[in-house]
Amino acid sequence: MQYPEPYVTSFDFRPRTRVVFGAGEFARLGEIARELGGTRCLVVADPGIVKAGYAPEAVRSLKARRMTVHEFHEFEPNPTSAMAEAGGAYATPFGIDLIVAVGGGSSLDCAKAVNFLLSNGGKMRDYWGYGKASRPMLPMIAVPTTAGTGSEAQTSATLIDSETGARMSCGDGKGSFRVAILDPKLTASQPAALAAAAGYDALSHAVETLVTTRHTALSECFSRSAWRLISSAFERMVRNPEDLEARGAMLLGAHFGGLAIENSNLGAAHACAFPLIDKFGLAHGAAVATVLAQVVDWNSEVARERYSELFDGDLPGRLRELAEMAGLPVNLRDAGIPEEALPRLAEEAAKQWTGKFNPQPFHAAAALEIYRSAY
Repeated sequence: MQYPEPYVTSFDFRPRTRVVFGAGEFARLGEIARELGGTRCLVVADPGIVKAGYAPEAVRSLKARRMTVHEFHEFEPNPTSAMAEAGGAYATPFGIDLIVAVGGGSSLDCAKAVNFLLSNGGKMRDYWGYGKASRPMLPMIAVPTTAGTGSEAQTSATLIDSETGARMSCGDGKGSFRVAILDPKLTASQPAALAAAAGYDALSHAVETLVTTRHTALSECFSRSAWRLISSAFERMVRNPEDLEARGAMLLGAHFGGLAIENSNLGAAHACAFPLIDKFGLAHGAAVATVLAQVVDWNSEVARERYSELFDGDLPGRLRELAEMAGLPVNLRDAGIPEEALPRLAEEAAKQWTGKFNPQPFHAAAALEIYRSAY
């Protein structure tokens, strides 16, 4: 495959999210919420964020600015459409005019989904796809507590369809976060395994977005910046969890990775990872770690030159080395995936939307080849 020159690929970039970055910036939540005109706020945070104390801290900050605050916590990792609809039903009577999402990708995605329902009504299936909100959406503030998904930089929410179990993406430019508060102090309470998995996921975003068929001169800037920050800080963060500078680099790198996804999408590694998450319950980053190096190796036939921009050497080997250092599974056998499941997983991988943006044509036979090399 011959890559076009970057300037050939057109794009329409609309920066929508104000980014407030720095240790201690979470304390400004109430002030920023008031600047957006919020008076009746919904705080969306998963139960773990409540237990960690961040949701109560958010509520205090908002109430200190004389806001009425309601809270929604009844959802789990990889939230379903039914969970989001329960959040919408809960919040509808309160006349919410601002949503604050505190937590990892699940909290941020759930908040986006609830926003569709509060602002436009209906069910989540009505918004499956992109650009299906007919009315303006509520302003939102994101406070990510993990350096992983970069969801605060993206306009789509990823949910599990409660009826079919399929992974659904619901997006709209009107549903972007108005403000993202990136405070590395909030990532310090993460369990080591979660920090490692989230960080590896963020690293994979830099790798995948650089080579997709949708990459542009703009998305490349975010991909390269994400790689530079994360690759230099990941090992430091894993080995010394109290290194706030490394955590800051990870959080900012994850945000740049999210911007890269928003402008170029992902590829075969995530297409192969999703069935491992859905069928076997692997953590997102752990699932990606089992297949990323193999996908890079498989894609190198057409994308070797681009990969070399990130790492001057054996990139698949480096990716395996980082996964092993972080205590993540480096193959499917180590992750406990039975070999007889591979053909079924390959069929599921071929259905994932990210696969269509991979630089090599991606289908069930390709997915099976990748899985077998990753076993």
